[in-house]
Amino acid sequence: MGDPVRECTCTPYQVQRYLGRISGPLLDCIDIHLEVPRVDYEDLARREPGEPSSEIKKRVEKARAVQRRRFGSSGITCNARMTPAQVRRYCSLTREARSLFSSVFRQLNLSARSHDWVLKVARTIADFDGGDVIDAIHLAEAVQYRSLEARYWPG
Repeated sequence: MGDPVRECTCTPYQVQRYLGRISGPLLDCIDIHLEVPRVDYEDLARREPGEPSSEIKKRVEKARAVQRRRFGSSGITCNARMTPAQVRRYCSLTREARSLFSSVFRQLNLSARSHDWVLKVARTIADFDGGDVIDAIHLAEAVQYRSLEARYWPG
C-alpha cells in the first residue's frame, strides 16, 4: 500500500482489518511514523556522495547543546524528556503556528499525549533551525511524523 510502482491488490476492508490489528493506544506510543519510499536503482548507482555522517553529527550535537542549556541542572537532557509543564514553558508558538496546530489537532483528532509529542518534536526541529519559538514550518514537519496514523489506521 502506498507504493508508487506496484498497486496494492487488497480491498479497503482487508487494509483496514490488517491495520486494525494495532490498537490505538499502542499506536499512540509509537512516536515517529515515517513512510520510507522505494529507492530507484539510479539513485543507488550514483557516484555522488551523500552528506557525511560527521556533518550530521555536528548539527545534532549543536541542537543537543541548545537543549542542555535550556534545561540547565533540572535533570532533563533533551526535549523528549520534557514534562507537560516544561512543554508549556519551552514550546512557544508563533500566531501562525498556533492557528495551524488548532486546525491539525481537531482534524487528526490528536490525543493529549500526541499534542505534547508534536510540540516536543517541533521544539527540536526549531532547535535545529536556531529558532527560539516554534514556527508553522517546524510544527508542520512535526505533524508529518505523526500523520501516517491518520492516513493508514482507522480512527
